[in-house]
Amino acid sequence: MTRSRIPSASPVDLPPFVNEPIFPGPDDPRVRQAFPLAIAQVRKQLGRTYPLYIDGRDITTAATLDSVNPADPDQVVGKVCQAGTREAEMALDAAERALLTWRDVDPSQRALYLVKAAGIARNRIFQYSAWQVLEEGKQWAQAYNDVAEGIDFLEYYAREMIRLGAPQDMGSYADESNFCFYQPKGVAVVIAPWNFPFAIGCGMCAAAIVTGNPVVFKPSSQSSVVGHHLVEVFREVGLPDGVFNYVPGPGSQIGDLLVDSPKVAVIAFTGSMSVGLRIIERAGRTPENQASVKKVICEMGGKNAIILDEEFDEEAAIRDVLYSAFGYQGQKCSACSRLIVVDKVYDRFVPKLVAAARKLRIGSAEDPGNYMGPVIDAKAQRTIMQYIDLAATEGTVLYRSEVPAKGYYVPLTIVEGITPQKRLGQEEVFGPVLSIMRAKDFDEALRWANSTRFALTGAVFSRNEDHLDTAVRQFRVGNLYLNRANVGALVRVQPFGGFKMSGAGTKAGGPDYLLHFMDPRCVTEP
Repeated sequence: MTRSRIPSASPVDLPPFVNEPIFPGPDDPRVRQAFPLAIAQVRKQLGRTYPLYIDGRDITTAATLDSVNPADPDQVVGKVCQAGTREAEMALDAAERALLTWRDVDPSQRALYLVKAAGIARNRIFQYSAWQVLEEGKQWAQAYNDVAEGIDFLEYYAREMIRLGAPQDMGSYADESNFCFYQPKGVAVVIAPWNFPFAIGCGMCAAAIVTGNPVVFKPSSQSSVVGHHLVEVFREVGLPDGVFNYVPGPGSQIGDLLVDSPKVAVIAFTGSMSVGLRIIERAGRTPENQASVKKVICEMGGKNAIILDEEFDEEAAIRDVLYSAFGYQGQKCSACSRLIVVDKVYDRFVPKLVAAARKLRIGSAEDPGNYMGPVIDAKAQRTIMQYIDLAATEGTVLYRSEVPAKGYYVPLTIVEGITPQKRLGQEEVFGPVLSIMRAKDFDEALRWANSTRFALTGAVFSRNEDHLDTAVRQFRVGNLYLNRANVGALVRVQPFGGFKMSGAGTKAGGPDYLLHFMDPRCVTEP
């Protein structure tokens, strides 16, 4: 058999992958000029209507949803058309038609669409960041790094598809030659979260598209304006009609339809454990007209812990614990919500941490001097406030900050006296509530760290090499960090994802991620 028989990526000369530079700081001259200008330009566009995008066409609907600024809920960021069951079916049909040709496009050509998309996003990084400041209440650095991560996904997955697009010569046996290659699974539904609205949505969509699977993209209702940026990018690069479809809409109306559809072969989801488990359960059903077993790629959250051992760098620990717990108001699946401190250093360290927390400013994300901003919406505000009230009954509140009167703000809260048996030791809060746990020694701290249903991120601060070695083996999380913050994974160098109830073990931004969107095939010939 000749290799030419087997589908293969054509040669493409791309430079090696390099991560996009992260936010250089608010005092950087370019940032000082570009970020306020971008925010001012975005403000001039507030209140626009954003249509659906199906089969290469904009589609408006009578039903719209106001997306608002969480720091000022009276301010409408955009009016987003809402897909109903009719529009969702239209998008699925468009993706199914596009599959017939898109799956056979040269993998290298599919990859080049992503490279071009990365270039567009790179040129608009301040503009796209500014939208997140207003729609999601993200601080400058958090918003900028979100867009940079999306660019990384585009660039990295493009190169990975070129690598995986080359057929594998499995060798000969009994005068037979054998080659393996990958083919797309089929129509992909992407259900994205609001907390990393560009990065995660872009990453999941890019992975599906570059592997040959047309996408039906449902962004979160709280970030649908930012989600529309993917429409802009993918339309400008000239993706064929139906390869990317944008259908914001209420999950209660179209969520189950998208998940249940027999036209769908793969579902990529990032969000809460409860929704993720429901998707997995529904995707396991196989009506008679369904052609394949659905693949569910899911990341579902965490109850992440940082352990402080007897000897560590206190200054670094204070800085990184605060950032891990309260960066973007703790609204990250990777955020630190448990701080486990061994008894010997507890009384020395905890007062210093609380004193540092008292210095943090809270207010609108438009002001780069504010460390923390609003949470995403009124529902999140209510839920987090319930956990803050619970903190006063389950433990002792060491600090509860003041917050602005207007907007969806919640107090930065630090509570001690929490044990693994308490709700604050087990449940994901998804807000700025740090539960401090006092362990008698490192072994108990490690047991407590592993005591939840989740296994996403964790960190250990220690100068004890034996304890660090033990943590690598026994601190069972998908992303473990030693002597640094437990947030901020970078594409390629720190593939992200967990297991247990944190997800299905997939690693976004890693060398095996694209394989979840494809089926392997083997061809044998004498």
